[in-house]
Amino acid sequence: MANIQLRNVTKTYGAVNVIKGIDLEIKRGEFMVFVGPSGCGKSTLLRLISGLESITTGDLYFDGERVNNVIPSKRGIAMVFQSYALYPHMTVYDNMAFGMKLGGSSKADMEARVRRAAGMLQIDHLLDRLPRQLSGGQRQRVAIGRAIVRDPRVFLFDEPLSNLDAALRVQTRLEIAKLHHDMRDVTMIYVTHDQVEAMTLADRICVLRDGKVEQVGTPTELYDRPNSVFVAGFIGSPKMNFLEGNFAEAHGCATLGIRSEHIDIVPEGQEMWQGRVVHTEDLGSDNYLFVDVGSGEPLIVRQPGKATIPEGTVVSLLPRPGMLHRFDAAGRPVQMPIAAQ
Repeated sequence: MANIQLRNVTKTYGAVNVIKGIDLEIKRGEFMVFVGPSGCGKSTLLRLISGLESITTGDLYFDGERVNNVIPSKRGIAMVFQSYALYPHMTVYDNMAFGMKLGGSSKADMEARVRRAAGMLQIDHLLDRLPRQLSGGQRQRVAIGRAIVRDPRVFLFDEPLSNLDAALRVQTRLEIAKLHHDMRDVTMIYVTHDQVEAMTLADRICVLRDGKVEQVGTPTELYDRPNSVFVAGFIGSPKMNFLEGNFAEAHGCATLGIRSEHIDIVPEGQEMWQGRVVHTEDLGSDNYLFVDVGSGEPLIVRQPGKATIPEGTVVSLLPRPGMLHRFDAAGRPVQMPIAAQ
């Protein structure tokens, strides 16, 4: 495993600044997830760590050793890309063993490592097949297995599940989580735009915005204590509800935030807000009400179970105590959370 430190790292392409002075430490054996909107620099940052892109200024350290000028093959990293990048004419076994063969590994060592990795990923019955004979999920597992056999100290994943359908994403996500459990001695860095992947896989999440670190913390810390309107709106699905104008001014802030599961429907006269249900979404285990309270976008209110409140109904709403978040005009916390007044 490796402890990774980035110190004031920047990356520019001509006059365009993509990475703008990032300071970050990734601990040994940690599963760190980079998230952020398209163009925020998360994949570029991963490529800087891998050595596939050169750092413009700043320093990158693996276990205290500066590796800015160390070539990718000498960094002890293995990378899994969005595209599977398998050799179509090679069997699964040969695809997984190819890097070891180039490195001069013995036949016995290749056999042992490939079969161990295949067993971990439950693809040992596919070793004689060609890539065209595999499903998308199986191909991605082969790509992961090819990385495992290199015995890396750092695993880098660049949106590895984005080409899979919903069911395969869930299955492969579980396999990656198990891989992390089984390989606690390997540091893992994972880039995704998917909320569920980030929240379920990460030990810590690094939220990036416009080439800078917006916040780093555990999934719970980012969900419960976002340090900006940006993080509050980016982490969580559905995103946090935001109210402005008179709704926020009544609580001494520019923006008032509340998550959908922290709003209760109460009897008339006990409410803080009142509005009309303009849309409902029945997801089976949960039901989402979209309630127009007169503050721009409708509030999303999560209700467990099946829909029982039809569209057009006027409902009374009360946020739960301690679950309101206040932000100033710059989008930073005034005090969070506070008890409902």
